[in-house]
Amino acid sequence: MKQISEYQNKKVLVLGLAKSGFSAAKLLHDLGALVTVNDGKPFEENPEAQDLLALGVKVVTGSHPIELLDEDFALMVKNPGIPYSQPLVKKALEKGLPIITEVELAYKIAECPLIGITGTNGKTTTTTMIGEILNAGMREGKALLAGNIGYPASTVAQHAQKKDVMVTELSSFQLMGIQTFHPEIAVITNIFSAHLDYHGSQAEYEKAKWHIQENMTPNDYLILNWDQAVLQNLAKKTKAEVIPFSSTQVVLGAYQKAGKLYFKDEFIMDSDTLGVPGNHNVENALAAIAVAKLKGISNEDIKETLQSFSGVPHRTQFVGTVNERRFFNDSKATNILATEMALSGFDHEKLILLAGGLDRGNSFDELVPSLVGLKAVIVFGETKDKLAQAARDAKVPQIEFSENAETAVEKAYGISEVGDTILLSPANASWDQYKNFEIRGDRFIAAVNNLNKQ
Repeated sequence: MKQISEYQNKKVLVLGLAKSGFSAAKLLHDLGALVTVNDGKPFEENPEAQDLLALGVKVVTGSHPIELLDEDFALMVKNPGIPYSQPLVKKALEKGLPIITEVELAYKIAECPLIGITGTNGKTTTTTMIGEILNAGMREGKALLAGNIGYPASTVAQHAQKKDVMVTELSSFQLMGIQTFHPEIAVITNIFSAHLDYHGSQAEYEKAKWHIQENMTPNDYLILNWDQAVLQNLAKKTKAEVIPFSSTQVVLGAYQKAGKLYFKDEFIMDSDTLGVPGNHNVENALAAIAVAKLKGISNEDIKETLQSFSGVPHRTQFVGTVNERRFFNDSKATNILATEMALSGFDHEKLILLAGGLDRGNSFDELVPSLVGLKAVIVFGETKDKLAQAARDAKVPQIEFSENAETAVEKAYGISEVGDTILLSPANASWDQYKNFEIRGDRFIAAVNNLNKQ
């Protein structure tokens, strides 16, 4: 990593720990900063805080006292999930204290180039596709996954070599805290309505996403979903060279035409040979193809990687086959749009949907068109009655109630036939019954595996 001196002997407040905050605090300490960490979790329940204290880092836990800002801090490094309305953050803004997120630190110390991927949906799948394609085709160095995908960018950057490339998934929360962050290639998979409780408006959310290209130059590449008018309009406001991708029209980039995928009129592969189903995954693959071609990866390496790509855990992940029934885990579908996208990739006549979860007060009227033609729907969780009504409105012939995602597996298997597909795509957050969507997905997979033992 680059040995930088700009934080030497400067007081830095790291607000919020978890993986990224711990990584940032430790890195800053190693760079000679005078670090204070503040985290809401009590010290005795906070192993990260305990480890940092042992290194000599000042630690304040259990609350967020405003008086902390009486110290003469030069910088705040904020956990991305903490909103700017939080009192300590709000006070820091009033004092004019610079606030960054951990990905900014990663950029400052990284010796290798960065590829940044953001968007409302498809970030993780696209990031993973890009990483796997690059690692299949790079002759020197490695593609290192980082960022919102689960690997703190500031940790990855410390170990990256000059010939490597960091493939970095970026949330809107992370992008709000950049200053000099500069990817050589950036991807925006799509922009829909999301996180408005955090950003306050759709305009502010789009502004946060657009930060990804803020420091890009005419020598850099910005890959945009050309099927979205919002991104076509934003494309007029960047210095980077825009490379469009589209699943519906021929563009001067990556596109789908008559069931085939191309890059600038060069045939890459047939759409139906992708390892994961659905038009949304065609879009993810097109974005990944654009990055790969810009990085000089061969068509054969691209094709082989995407054909064998089995998905990311909990994102339309192929789990396996039991007695000629296919099972897919899409537990990450925590909203209606994500489930609509998942459903678009399957033959409805042979599809049984498992859905349900936390009731946030919304109806499921907009999901009804995507339910039409399904063989069956099995509902569970707080929203089971609402989803059952949506299924009735869609005239789904068989609607069943179950306790949770695990019990829904056996019920779905019991009503299925040879050739059917059983898809967990809940359209809801998991918190009514599970700590997170990963646990929900893991329980679903365990239930599928249990069928094999019966």
